[in-house]
Amino acid sequence: MEEPIFENRINLAELNQAVLKMTDEIKKIIIGQNEMVQLIIAALLADGHVLIQGVPGVAKTLTAKLVARAVDAQFSRIQFTPDLMPSDVIGTPVFNPGDARFEFKKGPVFGNIILVDEINRAPAKTQAALLEVMEERQISVDGKTYAMDAPFMVIATQNPVEQEGTYRLPEAQLDRFLFKIEVPYPSEEEELQILTRFHQLANHNVLDAITGVLTGAQINQLRQQVKEIIIEEKLLSFIARLVHQTRNNKAIYLGASPRASLAIMNASKAMAAIKGRDFVTPDDIITVAAPVLRHRIILSPEKEMEGVTENETIQQMINGLEIPR
Repeated sequence: MEEPIFENRINLAELNQAVLKMTDEIKKIIIGQNEMVQLIIAALLADGHVLIQGVPGVAKTLTAKLVARAVDAQFSRIQFTPDLMPSDVIGTPVFNPGDARFEFKKGPVFGNIILVDEINRAPAKTQAALLEVMEERQISVDGKTYAMDAPFMVIATQNPVEQEGTYRLPEAQLDRFLFKIEVPYPSEEEELQILTRFHQLANHNVLDAITGVLTGAQINQLRQQVKEIIIEEKLLSFIARLVHQTRNNKAIYLGASPRASLAIMNASKAMAAIKGRDFVTPDDIITVAAPVLRHRIILSPEKEMEGVTENETIQQMINGLEIPR
């Protein structure tokens, strides 16, 4: 059956071209991991942050670097360690003897795309340094507020297996991430392609193969377009019912907040735009539901003991709802 032909009311030509260029740049190095790449680009367009979770060696950090390289904007990398202090992230007042006063020296969080590597390696007080800036795009120090330049995006990584020397992210921290992206192992065929590609690159720096295809100003403009994507009332009702289900499900100890509803709406708009449509469909909502909700719900102890996962629970809730058409 052929897909119906429709004419967009919003001109998405520039956005679709930008997404295509950015994907092509990342795919010069990354083999497979299509879902991760698509969700990161969707988060960038939806003005959201992402948490990438996977075992060591599945290109979490590399992908974040490639995204930053494809965007011609200021990039900062912060390696979270147990001895990292909040001032190492946001900055600190430094005494200037010439002027006999303190001046604020900005930390590495002042940038456009911030890679926070192994975010669960730092203690809670250092993790908390990101709370304000991720939500409000500003830093408050000594009674002064410093606004971040747009676009601003945090890409954080964490390893789910090794728990020694790590600090679990609190719910308030997790809730500030638009997506939690789970990165699987590559298939055998993909692994062969990875070996072949890196063998061909030989001694060349992989990042040198990537060129900037988007500026910060272009991203801000594309984000405005994404906000204008049309979403019908019945789809807003579907999002509300889905999130409400998380608060009335016996398998779930802690449900999602209204921030999750907004996240699904914004993410589904970005997903629709990436697919070349100026309107949201139920499939867009279903596509982003698990990445938006999986880190915002806590399963009941009984379900955890049974080995039930967040993804399975979310899928069961979707299956139990009437999908609008």
